[in-house]
Formats: sequence, structure tokens, C-alpha cells
Amino acid sequence: MQTWSNYRLVCLSIRVMVLLSHNQSLFTRWALHGTLVKCRLFALVLFSVLTASGMTHAQSPGYLEVGPFSSARITENLPANWEPLTFSKIDRHTDYSLVNAGDTVVVKAVSNQSASGLARAVSIDPEKYPVIQWQWKVDNILQKGDVTNKDGDDYSARIYITFALDPDRAGYLERLKHEAAKIIFGQEVPYRAIAYIWGSSSPAGTMVANSYTDRVMMFVVEGGDEKVRQWVTEKRNIQEDYKQAFGEEPPMISGVAIMTDTDNTRESAIAWYGDIIFTNDQTSSNLNPLQGTGRSLTIR
Repeated sequence: MQTWSNYRLVCLSIRVMVLLSHNQSLFTRWALHGTLVKCRLFALVLFSVLTASGMTHAQSPGYLEVGPFSSARITENLPANWEPLTFSKIDRHTDYSLVNAGDTVVVKAVSNQSASGLARAVSIDPEKYPVIQWQWKVDNILQKGDVTNKDGDDYSARIYITFALDPDRAGYLERLKHEAAKIIFGQEVPYRAIAYIWGSSSPAGTMVANSYTDRVMMFVVEGGDEKVRQWVTEKRNIQEDYKQAFGEEPPMISGVAIMTDTDNTRESAIAWYGDIIFTNDQTSSNLNPLQGTGRSLTIR
């Protein structure tokens, strides 16, 4: 009985994607809260299986363009290979669109007491591509945002990295829970996740478990309003962050998502997301600078 209760707690506390019935998307919603309806959905993160729209290591050996938004056209509804991530009981969705930032195309997110995201399925070996680089900008931070509080679990900008279960390293109970989750959701589900967030009050460098589940660890990359309304280039060592968060080497990366949400705090936020790449380069940036970046790159 205890095993079943523990299993339910795990499965229903990690939320991600659900098959979008209107277009038969192959992404699954991963429960990040105690229910499948976002009683306040912790953040979303993503998908599980490598599909036709997913990514493998077929690109340049130096880096993988997971979010090449700058190559898109603003006449397109969404970036290629990225899927909308919505929630069945959340009627108000964040609006995502492709817009110009100078001579570069980026994704703009506008959230007004709303929640949804964009996600892409991938299959990436973090040992070969341990570093993620991206660029983002926010128009404001959330006054009620709080990484330690379920009611404050909203962020002007965040990026999720999900990981697949490695059956060779997982214990029997972990494998049993995972197989049961696949039966419930009808598809492969993520095992763990890292969220890189633009926090409101917590200082940059903070690492904290999500308020709903310790299977999602959050890293505050930017904190406060010091860099509001300016482009910031980020660079994180996923391999090292995962080891710090979970105490072991990371398994395969299964998905990436961006999300701006304000449904818990009942506030509004605007954010912009530039290109997202995975690289094996620990020192330099493979991203073209956006206006107002003005920040040196560091590795954690």
C-alpha cells in the first residue's frame, strides 16, 4: 500500500506534457503537481520520446541547434519542431510568437494570469554536449514570485531540460514506478528535470527543489530586476548541474521547453527567448550577440 502511495506521489508530482488531442501531438504532459490539472501546475516540462520532429546528433559535431529561432520567419506561427504545451484545466494560455529583435528573429512570450509553453523533443547525450547556451530578456519580474512557495511558482522566463530514465542505472523500484507511469500516461515520460529560471527575489546561484517535487531541481540563473529589459546570454554546464542536483551522472536528455507563466501570482509578464544550442565547447559562445547582451559568459 505504501509502495503504491509513493508511486502515485511521484507520478502525479512531475508534470509535463499531454497529447494535444486537437492535433495528436506526440508530446506527453508530465505531472509536476499532485493532480493532472494544474492545481497550480509547477512548471511544465516536457516530452519523452524521440519523434520525427525530435533531434539527434546529426548536426555539426561542435554544437546542436535545438532552438534556431533566428532562422525562422516572423510569418510562421511557431518555430519549426516546437510544439505548444497547454494544460486541460488552464483556459488562459501564454501567447508565443516570432518577432524581430533588431535584425534577428526571437520568440516573444506574453503572459497575463496565464500558463503554457513551447517544447521540443530531443535525444542528446550530455557527455558529448554538456553545455547549453541561450539568450533571453524579460520586461519585468513577478512581485509575488517565490521559488520556495507553491503560490509563487511563476517565472517571467524559464528553460526546462528533461532527462530519460536509464534502466541500467535505475533501481528496481524506480524502474517499476517508471513502467507504471508509462502505462498511466500511455507513453514514455521524463525521469527528472532541471529548470533554469529568472527569479524574482532569490539571488542568482540559488539551487532549490521545485515546490511540488524534488524530481525537478531549479537553478536561479538571473535574480531580481537588475538586468530587466536587456538581452542576457547564458551558458550552463548541464552535466555539472545535474550532478550537483541529483548526485550522479545525467542520463540522456529527452526534451527542452521554454515557459513564461503567471497563473499562480495572477500577474503579467513579457519575455523574449533567443537561440538555444547544446555544445561541447566549455569556453566560447556559438551565439550571435543580441543588442544589449553586455555580459561575459561563465560556466558552472
